[in-house]
Amino acid sequence: MAQPRFLIIADGAFGPETSKTAVCAIRYVPERVAAVLDASAAGRTAQDVLGFGGAIPVVATLEEGLALRPTALLIGIAPRGGRLPDAWRGWIVAAIEHGLDVWSGLHTLLGDDVELAARAGAKGVRLFDLRRPPADLPVSNGRARLVDALVVLTVGTDCNTGKMTAQLELLRGLDARGIRTRFVPTGQTGILIAGWGIAVDAVVADFIGGAAERMVLEVAPGAEVVLVEGQGSLLHPGYSGVTLGLLHGACPAAMILCHQASRRLIGEYHPGEAWVEIPPLADVVRVYEGAASWVHPARVVGVSLNTYDLSERAAVAAVERAARETGLPATDPVRFGAGPLVEAIAQAAAHRRAAGSPPPA
Repeated sequence: MAQPRFLIIADGAFGPETSKTAVCAIRYVPERVAAVLDASAAGRTAQDVLGFGGAIPVVATLEEGLALRPTALLIGIAPRGGRLPDAWRGWIVAAIEHGLDVWSGLHTLLGDDVELAARAGAKGVRLFDLRRPPADLPVSNGRARLVDALVVLTVGTDCNTGKMTAQLELLRGLDARGIRTRFVPTGQTGILIAGWGIAVDAVVADFIGGAAERMVLEVAPGAEVVLVEGQGSLLHPGYSGVTLGLLHGACPAAMILCHQASRRLIGEYHPGEAWVEIPPLADVVRVYEGAASWVHPARVVGVSLNTYDLSERAAVAAVERAARETGLPATDPVRFGAGPLVEAIAQAAAHRRAAGSPPPA
């Protein structure tokens, strides 16, 4: 199947913290992006808005976007709760009528919408629901702890701290060192980029761990390192459940802690709603290592910072402070490269190989 060329909906919210799917598509698969639809930023480019993405245009209307000959519409932002806003329905219908496939990471499954499914069928286009989970997921039972590969999970001080981005940068770095590495996507954006995976926040709670376990077991044979995309945060009052399910289902031996260096409160990017303070990073390390140990021991081996909103000087200081406070290698893998974290994982993988395979069940 030919790769799609996307017109991305990010209306009113195109930015580094407010349109994760759009931003990551532009960062990692820019050749698949025709334009971004956001009337509030129209006339600018992705480079202007994000600091990367080159000349990808931002357009004000669907008609302007269609003139750039996309083959698919991608919903590039996720409203809180992941439900389809009424205002977007007209865009989706129009895109279908113009022969575009529609890709969505919303919790509202487009394929279950009778009208949209009928229109898509009549036009011969496809509706891709990235958050549709498999129907046959098991309950996890710790089998992921038995794989030979080093399983590495990204964990966060909050949501939206760069857990997927850290893993994709680590994938590049480990591949460059010749270390056989597989990436396990657990969210809609990772699935979009990698072409497979399970969006675990759409899975019934009993089976989140089973989804993680299934994916680790699928990719571990032949791999030296398995990078599992993290979700949510154990500290988040709304999304801690999905984090714990991933932690105990994937049974990582190593974790990378992800943090936005400027953030002080959980959910600070939702104005007026933040109230839980983020503890010191060393305390967060202990929280994750303690929670992992209930099922399978795991160590945090590095800190990945998101410093996009800091000056160069402040970003360097934040990295140095994180390393000092935790005693762990730290970096912003996008801004300064993933080298220290790649080295930490490579050492952990080598130690695992030297120690031999995990014990039988």
